[in-house]
Amino acid sequence: MLNNSSNSEEEKIILKGITGIVFPGEMLAMLGPSGSGKTTLLTGLGGRLSGRLDGNITYNGKPFKNSMKRYTGFVTQDDVLYPHLSVTETLVFTALLRLPKTLSHIEKIALAEGVISQLGLTKCKDSIIGGPLLRGVSGGERKRVSIGQEMLINPSLLFLDEPTSGLDSTTAQKIVSTLWDLVNGGKTIVMTIHQPSSRLFYMFHKVLLLSEGNPLYFGRGEDVMGYFSRIGYSPLVAMNPSDFLLDLANGIVDDPQEDQASMKQTLVSAFKNNLLDGVKEELRKYDDSQVHDKLQKGKFNQWANSWWQQSAVLFRRGMKERKHDSFSVLKVGQVIAVSILCALLWWRSSEIQDQIGLLFFYSQFWSFYPLFQAIFTFPQERMMLEKERSSGMYRLSSYFMSRIIVDLPMELVLPSVFVIITYWTTGLKPFALNFFSTLFTLLFSVLVSQGLGLALGALVMDQKSATVLGSVIMLSFTLVGGYFVHHVPIFISWIKYISVCQYTFKLLVGAQFQAGETYTCGINATCYVQDSPAIKAVGLGDTAISIVALAIMLVAYRFLAYLALVRIGVTKK
Repeated sequence: MLNNSSNSEEEKIILKGITGIVFPGEMLAMLGPSGSGKTTLLTGLGGRLSGRLDGNITYNGKPFKNSMKRYTGFVTQDDVLYPHLSVTETLVFTALLRLPKTLSHIEKIALAEGVISQLGLTKCKDSIIGGPLLRGVSGGERKRVSIGQEMLINPSLLFLDEPTSGLDSTTAQKIVSTLWDLVNGGKTIVMTIHQPSSRLFYMFHKVLLLSEGNPLYFGRGEDVMGYFSRIGYSPLVAMNPSDFLLDLANGIVDDPQEDQASMKQTLVSAFKNNLLDGVKEELRKYDDSQVHDKLQKGKFNQWANSWWQQSAVLFRRGMKERKHDSFSVLKVGQVIAVSILCALLWWRSSEIQDQIGLLFFYSQFWSFYPLFQAIFTFPQERMMLEKERSSGMYRLSSYFMSRIIVDLPMELVLPSVFVIITYWTTGLKPFALNFFSTLFTLLFSVLVSQGLGLALGALVMDQKSATVLGSVIMLSFTLVGGYFVHHVPIFISWIKYISVCQYTFKLLVGAQFQAGETYTCGINATCYVQDSPAIKAVGLGDTAISIVALAIMLVAYRFLAYLALVRIGVTKK
């Protein structure tokens, strides 16, 4: 029995007294209408449940442990794959992450290639996976890649959540035939399936029929029609067995006088009276001592590979996938266009007010741009992170660190190009020290703003909400940055001490102007730069304080993002 505790006052029982047994070399299909609990049961058996739940999950009487994931594979209904990786790259990276470090790099690649051949993916092995907006392999091939990722660990037990969903009957037949070959090799396969064809239905060794969390049938697939006929339910015309079973699970029969709720209760009672004792007797006869011994003797580390190995593989995978997004034509074109526009607007400018305006634009554009790029990072990767963490594929710390390192060169190239184009055309000081001070300040700001974006995305995990929140925060930072408002009221002035824009603007001004320098402030008149209203508002001192403040933000925002990701992919034990 599994309880969903949404709050202390209301408790919903999801699964109610489900009992069954599946042996090696058997395929079990769970059938039932939407909301019957079949996916909840499957994810519970696979150790992937999350949320506020009560109950225990045991395997052969033993508490579920991460080490047991070495014996089990889980294929989700949605194929969560990186679109820009090829079939071979996808499976090779999975092999490098999931297979134990006792195998060499070459042996892991050989196993991945063996799975490609076994699943009939040889013809498309060099094709990219693709996605909704990117042409790639077909739906059936994508599903076989997902199955291949789990086959790499050679699981004795394989769970699949509706593997034929969204596929035509021929493709579905190929998928189930592939699974049938695994069963013949001694594997145990448990799957949910919504409405299989007659041809598929009779390939299942055992069938479990659920209705609102209650079992209506458990036994051999070929005996299901005979059982319901014996208890008084049989179709009036020849029909697909799965269609008939779904009608029964929904309480739909040919007799319009029979109430759906009472019919469902009748079927539940019939199961308890006719089948439950036989299932329990089969369980009692099964001697699971050998499995217990196997689990006790199998001393596994929690992770298949070391932290450094995981980080290195994730880094290589991230570089291959992220380069297509970071250097897309749209993003590169956007930065180049803004760079050219700035160069034209501030062409050879010598007015101090214009130069201050340019530096403020530097700080604003390269605070907003990286923040909104980073906000989408973790919401877009949530499903992948949930899938891979729940499989025990890698440590969160290795994923997070590799992601941060991958982003470093990619996120710093475009701002560097921007500075190179605009600096030498807008009348800023043409000296190497001033140029590199401006460049490094801007890159420092980019990393801090990116960290804020990562933290917001990880905390909210909703792209629209995170974007709105990021806009409000950055606009607040902008208004107190020292350019628009020189005298910020004291009750709101605290914002400037956490403003990325304020510290960045201060450092950029300090990179161009020094106390004691003069500028033309009128006809035949000169003034000190520190007396300029725009510079006076931010000041030319306290450079070290600004650097330390940005450094603290750089670390703090990323640490906050890491803490927010800890909850992702955590499963019920």
